[in-house]
Amino acid sequence: MERTPEQSASHQHPVELPPPYLCAGKGKSRVKFYFPDSQDLVSPTYDFVNDEYSPYRVRQRDDVYAHQAVTPIPYDGILVSKAVVDGSMKGAGKYSTPQRERLYRLGVRNFFRLPGTCSTIGDCGAFNYIDEERPPYEVDEVIDFYGRCGFDAGISIDHIIFGYIPQESDTEPEPAWLERQQISLELAENFLAGTKKNGARFEPVGAAQGWGPDSYAHSVAQLQKMGYRRIALGGMVPLKSHEILACLRAIDEVRNHDTELHLLGINRVDSMEQFARHGVTSFDSTSVFRQAFMDDRNNYHTATDAYTAIRVPQVDGNPALKRLILSGSVSQAEAITAERACLRALREFDGEETSLEDVLTVLQAYESLVLGPKKKSYLALYERTLSDAPWRACPCALCEKHGIEIAIFRGSERNKRRGFHNLTVLEAKMRSLTFG
Repeated sequence: MERTPEQSASHQHPVELPPPYLCAGKGKSRVKFYFPDSQDLVSPTYDFVNDEYSPYRVRQRDDVYAHQAVTPIPYDGILVSKAVVDGSMKGAGKYSTPQRERLYRLGVRNFFRLPGTCSTIGDCGAFNYIDEERPPYEVDEVIDFYGRCGFDAGISIDHIIFGYIPQESDTEPEPAWLERQQISLELAENFLAGTKKNGARFEPVGAAQGWGPDSYAHSVAQLQKMGYRRIALGGMVPLKSHEILACLRAIDEVRNHDTELHLLGINRVDSMEQFARHGVTSFDSTSVFRQAFMDDRNNYHTATDAYTAIRVPQVDGNPALKRLILSGSVSQAEAITAERACLRALREFDGEETSLEDVLTVLQAYESLVLGPKKKSYLALYERTLSDAPWRACPCALCEKHGIEIAIFRGSERNKRRGFHNLTVLEAKMRSLTFG
């Protein structure tokens, strides 16, 4: 039965989960990875040969999330931002009105069809209002969002500070940075008081903002005095790993032994063991997923390397190519013929029915048609990808099922599957690390 707004946080009953720093069943500590949601799903019935969906497909019913598409589940939990769900100063969120209503009605666990091993955390999505003088949300409405959706944990409202001053520098922070830190601390204090007043069932997480080691340590010290035992460090995305470590060392000077740290938007696997030594027990990031279709070269990840996906843009779906056709620069019929030739040659190559040289010849013809002579060629990178054919050695369910389709840069169904594959690689890397 759907709950009314008045049936808020005190009526939630989150699934009992292991502590965030324990690897269930293994008895050793590990850092948890949360995947930020942006309604990224794939259709299990998508027809790659004809590039079309089943006429019977219902997206919300039939499409699947990464935790349903691959095994083992490639993350320990999901992070959902209020700005993504409800929108912010930049406009509407990524959820349609029916999706938003379903999330509030079903709760986060049922909406995402999460297994009991996955935990959930909510935040406000501070990047979405970074240009505003103050965050656009009230404390009570954020508490209501976390409570009604049944999150296991919720992060206090914060205001991002983008700037870094090393500990040894004499540079003074900008007045706006001081103001944003104070706003974040005041909202954190009101947030914690509100959760206690409302009897919230989710774990309150304090958001710390700073511009260098000492300022982050100050925020953490103040949040601990308020009563927080789990603190999320925000605004660190632009920082280099050594700068993050400098902040964590300064935080060590004030951090209580039972205070856990979460890194917002940070994925530095190579440094994660070091981060863990300074109290980091969890982090969230979309970087490996987004690299599948946003990075210029490193689209398909392996345990030790990264490969460039093979671009075969859709004639009827690629905006840049459509503009060339409409302007008369490219013949639509010629483009369709070249596009189909590429897909056929790639599939034949994967089935060992044609040579690498023949595939590259076909790819070069389509690339020349689409890109023109002045733009850079990816052919040398494609040759490496096809020569190594990393999908053939990959044990993930998506690579085993779809083969070379995973390595083709084309449309959201292939690109998101490649992103899901990248998540499995990250999960395996995290599982191989030893913490504490």
